[in-house]
Amino acid sequence: MTFWIAVAFAGGVFVSLSRQINGRLSLSNSPLIASLWNHLVGFVVLTALGLAIGGLLPSGAADAPWYAFIGGPIGVIFIASGSWLIPRIGAVNTALLVISGQMVSGVVLDLFSDQPPKAWASALGVLLILAGMVLTQRKR
Repeated sequence: MTFWIAVAFAGGVFVSLSRQINGRLSLSNSPLIASLWNHLVGFVVLTALGLAIGGLLPSGAADAPWYAFIGGPIGVIFIASGSWLIPRIGAVNTALLVISGQMVSGVVLDLFSDQPPKAWASALGVLLILAGMVLTQRKR
């Protein structure tokens, strides 16, 4: 379990680092150009990795429903918005708002899952997230 916690933590560090780099890149160009380069380089790396490891195109991929591919365009919006927001509101505020959006939407999605969470725990979690947002926005 400790290994998977470390992997998840490292993923969070990489997301933050990637967004900071894209935010800096967008200052010299635009968020759209920063997002384009992010995805272009990512595409090249993933294609090379997929060709090296194999299984780049799994069987049945053509039969997948349209919504199976919607993650790509959503990822573009996520990266471009981060590139646009970080120079304007800072890395901490951007991360806090993104994480808050993830947590609140996660709670909502869990409510419709096969194993919905306890309502009181979800409500408390959302309230803590909102309280954290309010606290970071207070003037010093």
